[in-house]
Amino acid sequence: MSFSQTTYNHLHQPAVIIAGCFGLLALTLSIFLIFQHLRYYTNPSEQKWIVAVLFMVPVYATESILSLWNPKLSLACDILRNCYEAFALYSFGSYLIACLGGEPKVIEMLEDESKQMKKPLLEGAKKPKLQRRKMRDFIFQPSMLGKDLVTIEKFGLVQYMILKTVCALLAFVLELFGVYGDGEFKWYYGYPYLAVVLNFSQMWALYCLVQFYNVTHQRLQAIKPLAKFISFKAIVFATWWQGVGIALLCSFRILPNEGKFQTALQDFLICIEMAIAAVAHIFVFSEKPYHFIPISECGKISSQTMEAVVEVKDDNEVKPAILEKTETTVEAPGTSVRESVQDIVVEGGQKVVKDVVLTINQAIEPVEKGVTKIQETFHEISVSSNDGKEEQEVKDVKEVKVEGHEESVITSGKV
Repeated sequence: MSFSQTTYNHLHQPAVIIAGCFGLLALTLSIFLIFQHLRYYTNPSEQKWIVAVLFMVPVYATESILSLWNPKLSLACDILRNCYEAFALYSFGSYLIACLGGEPKVIEMLEDESKQMKKPLLEGAKKPKLQRRKMRDFIFQPSMLGKDLVTIEKFGLVQYMILKTVCALLAFVLELFGVYGDGEFKWYYGYPYLAVVLNFSQMWALYCLVQFYNVTHQRLQAIKPLAKFISFKAIVFATWWQGVGIALLCSFRILPNEGKFQTALQDFLICIEMAIAAVAHIFVFSEKPYHFIPISECGKISSQTMEAVVEVKDDNEVKPAILEKTETTVEAPGTSVRESVQDIVVEGGQKVVKDVVLTINQAIEPVEKGVTKIQETFHEISVSSNDGKEEQEVKDVKEVKVEGHEESVITSGKV
């Protein structure tokens, strides 16, 4: 199937116009919904992560339009999209934890469920190794893990965020040296290797999120979690597998094997999909539940009493009367857009940095233990070899002394 530059030029301009219309619709709807959440910012612990998830649509739509309009910007836009996709996945996990009352309450809840499910070990039964047992329970009985489930879920999401960012930057470096080969499944290009790494990383992150959802979905019924879960996963899965599928079809010559065509088709489809996602988000992540909150959760309650004196006629007599009117106002915390943005950037940023540092430490800890064990092994080998040498040297010295003593005895006998 031939695909000339002339055909691409004929299709490019109409595609940009159509994608631009869908992208503009996605941007308008998403920005309006984000502004509504910032305006009714009455539950910061949840809404900061909702805004982060919703911002995924403007980021995707903007970078896709720019990449489709100018293919030279495709790699930079792709790096931006990949990095924010990983952050949005982390934000969705944090949103679920916030809806459950925060990490301490989630840990307490999971620990209670874990204690109820655990059974005493049979006498004489051997306790399996801790790591093997954790992995088995995570796959088959995640409720058994208790607080470890939160740790595994957080590690799965953050490792994807880190790997996605590192691979995106690595792709940029490889492209500078001309060995990235976007969409090319050839062994001398870096694209297939990075695709495999990111595929496993993303699948593990999504699996961790699914397991956490399976354990907590009953307690999340108030927020209708299934619709939110499906709408978010559809974006992440569709964009990733869509790109891989287009690359495979082009490599098998089913679609035109042209680099510009691959990226342009991906960007065009993303613009359409983001418009659909923006419409879905209006219903799935609506700000209406945050218009009203319980009085117990409000920041400040103030009341004002006004008195007025009126004259009342009673049996042709005029008597003064006092009327009182009390007005109660409820001030919800963080309803200013400026304060909302500040809370999202500062508080949310600190939470992300804290979790990234914790995840890196968790990943380094087994390596340090392995290195320490190797060093101890080498040290034992070195000590044992030195002890052997010392024993051999002492033995040799003793033999020399014995031989010298025998010689002296023989000599003295001759004299």
